[in-house]
Amino acid sequence: MPTAVLKNSIRRLRFENNMTQEELALRTGVSRQTVMSIERGQTNPSVLLALKIASALNSPVTEVFWMEGSLVPV
Repeated sequence: MPTAVLKNSIRRLRFENNMTQEELALRTGVSRQTVMSIERGQTNPSVLLALKIASALNSPVTEVFWMEGSLVPV
């Protein structure tokens, strides 16, 4: 059965921007725990939060988040 999984490059981009999880959390209005959970792939962000994270990391949203796998055919 095909499954799609949301992947991200938040950790790498944070390091490239010399930013801690706490700094990213403050810039996006969420807790450090939320950033950590998204970064680890345990939680999927809302569309708005994904856009805020990409903006805070000075990157296009498609560089920060992408889908691996495939959708279930209809």
